[in-house]
Amino acid sequence: MLSVLVLAVALAAFASLAVGSKTVPLSDVLAALGGDRSGNALVVSALRFPRTLLGLLVGLALGLAGALAQELTRNPLADPGLLGISAGAAVAVAAAIGVLGVTSPYEYVWFAFVGAACAGALVYVIGGAGQNSARSGGASPVKLALAGAAVTALLGSFTYALVLLDVRTLDEYRFWAVGSLAGRDGALAAQLSPFVLVGAVMTLALVPRLNALALGDDVASALGVQVGATRVLGAVSVILLTGAAVAAAGPVTFVGLVVPHVVRAFTGPDLRWLLPCSALGGAVLLLGADTVGRILDHPAEVQAGVVTALIGAPFLIALVKRGALREHTR
Repeated sequence: MLSVLVLAVALAAFASLAVGSKTVPLSDVLAALGGDRSGNALVVSALRFPRTLLGLLVGLALGLAGALAQELTRNPLADPGLLGISAGAAVAVAAAIGVLGVTSPYEYVWFAFVGAACAGALVYVIGGAGQNSARSGGASPVKLALAGAAVTALLGSFTYALVLLDVRTLDEYRFWAVGSLAGRDGALAAQLSPFVLVGAVMTLALVPRLNALALGDDVASALGVQVGATRVLGAVSVILLTGAAVAAAGPVTFVGLVVPHVVRAFTGPDLRWLLPCSALGGAVLLLGADTVGRILDHPAEVQAGVVTALIGAPFLIALVKRGALREHTR
């Protein structure tokens, strides 16, 4: 499965470099990768390569964060947005644009990241308030999910208020909010890659604890796992991964929801395989969606966030109906 996904990532990246308003021949793509900076090779190296690099980074982060969020909340319908992270980034960007006059992605990217981190921390504090840590290890999955929904609704109302009060803020914000890889360059990926790297390393280091946690809090505690600390570290990882991704590309939806379910059908529930495969699957889905978006409205393009929503919405409906059917059968 890992080998297939690595090959799929390579093919998706190559398609992202070759397909666009102008299709670039294979020879020119290879020439650009070899250092050529003339003709079509210049288009690939200057415009498409940074976009592909950012798509790869964001897709990896969203796929990994989605699998981890589902594991932490024990909710098969969870994605990073459930924890309020996307809403925190959105309200921070809207505030940066409307109040501080920030217009460059290189400036408001940091506001988005801070907003995502603060929202995630707020959700965890609310979800863990009043918990008996000795019995449950902190925030329970149910309370974490409910707190995330409440914070998302609250921050969403603040965001709408900010963008509706000022036309300029609305114009700037709506381009970011649709979820897109267009107009970004490699420097942005370089800025955010340390956060994604730290989040990925933390997530993979937690795999043994998370596998034990899947057996239940009591069993995990009996096996020597510190349940509360594991959940805190997992939440921090989700914040780092999703905050960086949302800051770069906007709130791209459904990648973190769809990919873990598809991957789990092949890998099973063992997180040693599920997490890395979900990361690679996220990169394939986002790069593929970005490439398909360039074809759908050629020579213009449909933003990647719109394409992932078109893919993910029917998938979510199918998941809900399947779960409701099983519940009705029981």
